[in-house]
Amino acid sequence: MRTDKGKVADISSCRPRRNPKANLAKIREYMDQHYNEPLSIRQLAQMANISPKYFVDLFKKTYGQSAMDYLTDLRINRAKRYLAESGERLRDIAAKVGYSDEFYFSRKFKKEVGVSPSDFAKHFKKRIAACSSSVTGHLLALNVVPIAAPLDPKWTPYYYNAYRTQIKSHLTLTDPYTSWQFEANLDKVVRIRPDAIVGTDQLRPAEKTKLMDMAASFFVPTENVGWRDQLRMIARFLDREDQAELWIQRYEQRVQSAREQIDAELGHDSILVLRIYGHAIHAYWNRGLEDVLHRDLKLKAVFRPEPSENVQLTLEQVAELNPDRILLVVCPEASSRAYWLALQHTAAWRQLKAVRNMHVYLISSDPWFEYSAVAILRMLDEALLLFTGYCPNVLLDRTHGDA
Repeated sequence: MRTDKGKVADISSCRPRRNPKANLAKIREYMDQHYNEPLSIRQLAQMANISPKYFVDLFKKTYGQSAMDYLTDLRINRAKRYLAESGERLRDIAAKVGYSDEFYFSRKFKKEVGVSPSDFAKHFKKRIAACSSSVTGHLLALNVVPIAAPLDPKWTPYYYNAYRTQIKSHLTLTDPYTSWQFEANLDKVVRIRPDAIVGTDQLRPAEKTKLMDMAASFFVPTENVGWRDQLRMIARFLDREDQAELWIQRYEQRVQSAREQIDAELGHDSILVLRIYGHAIHAYWNRGLEDVLHRDLKLKAVFRPEPSENVQLTLEQVAELNPDRILLVVCPEASSRAYWLALQHTAAWRQLKAVRNMHVYLISSDPWFEYSAVAILRMLDEALLLFTGYCPNVLLDRTHGDA
């Protein structure tokens, strides 16, 4: 009996003392790295030190799909990338993603994707996942509605209202709008099985690696690269360079027309962009404001901080700057709104030249905080609407309303 008890004790001592779900996370990481090997439920359950039945139930409960479905997703996603980028023979690609029989792989691929591997290789990059609202703005300028994109009715109302039914998978909005990192969306992107992924270089290295394992991916640079060049880079990746040049050409034509109309209305009037956050007033500027108001419309700004820098100002300092017109962003949280309501009743605010002449224009974070082709065009059209009361762009009609 002592011998039997001793054996049982030895076996028990080999088992991890961690929570089964922690073991499951390790198993999934193993699957991520060994998807090209023959993996079975029995093998994976044994590695997790739980029964096969419990493994099946726990995996599905934890991750929302079965282990074999997750393995299929990994293999099909990797196969898509090989088909899109490598030009290798079907037999070799099948072996690389864990299928020893190329004919079974071909049938499986068609069942999961809807087209054969050869047809997919000819017409890939149709289902595009966007990793940020700015990427969505670039894709829409290229006549691409992403299959997945971050959407939020509060922070991205234009995309939400206009495209929420066309964008099939709504991802969680992440930094800088919220505290979430894009990692929160990785599981959903795996299940979507995109043909290509477009993000920015602001993603963390581990997130980029995960995305590149799922599909052909491109991460557009954000620092010191203007929206036109960003659009062209994404267009090259998606073979839509003609659409990019057409968008830019039409934008330049719109700029010329808008500048003439705004010049006629404003003359030599100066502007100042302010942002109310908490119980303070800040001078505000960003890349979109720089491009649209300064470079394109040639408006005279009395103070332009470094992009995205908030410089706190007193009302006395605002009066010293003495702008003819003020563009004002009020942050949506309660303390900022309360301060704005109180500010309007102060004598110092009411004595400002722009306030006396009723030349204070409220603007919102959407589109004025986003930097993309669509956001820039919407800023141009909103500026035309604010300063002249006229705007022909149908994009504005969808900002707050009907899709």
